[in-house]
Amino acid sequence: MPPIWLMRQAGRYLPEYRALRAEAGSFLDLCYNPAHAAEVTLQPIRRFGFDAAIIFADILLIPQALGQDLRFAEGEGPILAPIRDAKALSALTLEGLHKRLEPIYETVSRVHGLLDDQTALIGFAGAPWTVATYMVEGGGSRNFEHTKVWAFRDPAGFAALIDLIVEATIAYLSRQIDAGAEAIQLFDTWAGVLPETAFARWSIEPTHRIVAALRARYPAIPVIGFPRGAGVGLQDYAARTGVQGVGLDSAVPLSWARQAVQSQCTVQGNLDPLMVVAGGTAMTNEVRRIVSAFKDGPFVFNLGHGILPQTPPEHVAALVAAVRAPA
Repeated sequence: MPPIWLMRQAGRYLPEYRALRAEAGSFLDLCYNPAHAAEVTLQPIRRFGFDAAIIFADILLIPQALGQDLRFAEGEGPILAPIRDAKALSALTLEGLHKRLEPIYETVSRVHGLLDDQTALIGFAGAPWTVATYMVEGGGSRNFEHTKVWAFRDPAGFAALIDLIVEATIAYLSRQIDAGAEAIQLFDTWAGVLPETAFARWSIEPTHRIVAALRARYPAIPVIGFPRGAGVGLQDYAARTGVQGVGLDSAVPLSWARQAVQSQCTVQGNLDPLMVVAGGTAMTNEVRRIVSAFKDGPFVFNLGHGILPQTPPEHVAALVAAVRAPA
């Protein structure tokens, strides 16, 4: 049977998370409280016995640690003071990065000390392109107009922002590993909005730099890349970034991924999160199809994106049972 963990496995679908979230105050207060963040990280491990825990944090803590204003508005998501030119970019600095992120390292250390030897601990960060979209747009976006126009019109200026994020991400992930993370995932949630040449420059190349730096320092630590929506670009991504695992979103055809990606590295995925909301026979059948498709190569069962807040916890328990059922 393959190992299993789920993106956003610690979160709003669990009543114990909602209770702790109410106690903590704001979402950022929860992220920066090591005792609470460690508890949230461990909740799904206790409930479902996943093979890995992933640290509870957020990809936008790096922009905040660099000096960008960040808040989370109920029902709106993240809101940042936009960075759209060299003057705004010059206000950001790596100085104080680790001091601001120290609570995250403490969370990693706490969880590492509480997990048994059979459960891996995953650290993570956002990939530079995805983090940059939030920094430039000032939050989520439908068309990423400001980010793309800056990257297309002034690639050298935009590269300065990417370079800063790369440097900060290497430093951040290195400290997570020092604190006990045993694997790393890079979330490139918006990789799929880039055309081919831009995908190579702004997704593949920065990811390669992060992976190369981490592998030079920590050769035994695997890195998983998740360039959501990359489609056939996943083959180049696997070949050129140096990652040891590639996350597959739910739209990736299994037979193609087996030949194009699993032949190069471990694949991870890719059940549609709404299948877990639906549950029942449809979910079980799809689980069996995915497990069967990847059974002859390195594979980690996961979703094609994060678990949804409306997911019944009993459906997650059924999912874990289905993955672990004898073939």
